[in-house]
Amino acid sequence: MPLDPVTSNLFTGQSHGFFGRKGGVSQGLFFSLNCGYGSGDAERSVMENRQKISEYVNIPDANLLFLQQIHSNQVVVVDTPNWPDRQPKADAMVSALPDIGLGILTADCAPVLFSDPDQKIIGAAHAGWKGAASGIIGNTIDAMINLGAKRENIRAVIGPTISQQSYEVGQEFFENFYDDNTDNARFFINGKAGKYLFDLPDFVITDLNAQKIHSAEWVKKCTYTFEKEYFSYRRATHRNEPDYGRQISVITNSFR
Repeated sequence: MPLDPVTSNLFTGQSHGFFGRKGGVSQGLFFSLNCGYGSGDAERSVMENRQKISEYVNIPDANLLFLQQIHSNQVVVVDTPNWPDRQPKADAMVSALPDIGLGILTADCAPVLFSDPDQKIIGAAHAGWKGAASGIIGNTIDAMINLGAKRENIRAVIGPTISQQSYEVGQEFFENFYDDNTDNARFFINGKAGKYLFDLPDFVITDLNAQKIHSAEWVKKCTYTFEKEYFSYRRATHRNEPDYGRQISVITNSFR
């Protein structure tokens, strides 16, 4: 089974991909392209899957970089081709280095890839609801601009994430957003039995537009709904499954 990533026309000519479950070697709950060492999958399988990704985007294995994602608004600047020691605790990376890949792992949260193709500056963010609400998008954009990117040139694409129809939340969750900004009520619709349905991709797109990033889109793939294509933490939880895989989204500074 070959790798079959979703790509975006906003990154035409630039090596990138939102990879799903297809094309890997993992088995069972992790079938097949699980890229998360945080799962209970065999390390050798995860390593081989990541090597397949590196080969696909045409960078050395050591130059495909990851973070220890912590649902924060923290951004790190990548100024060396590979991490010298442990992965930084953060939820976004930006870089102007050539021949590297920035990798984000998700299983319902929103992966967001960024590029200023003129200045050759890239970014990648893990936007769960906590990070999105606390400013991970704006912080990533600011970090890119500090490296020399031009706001008007930045393009951003939200990869596969949980859609509103599958993202049921409670009253406290709603109130956290509403108390922060009453306009946030528009990202919620009523669900069943006093619950709400939250639109994470629309929340992120709206934030991108508020940051004056107008070349922005969501690939419109729901991780919960498309079971054969994507891993989903929430789906695994609803089924009482003991574990779940993680898919990867990657952007590089390689242009064709």
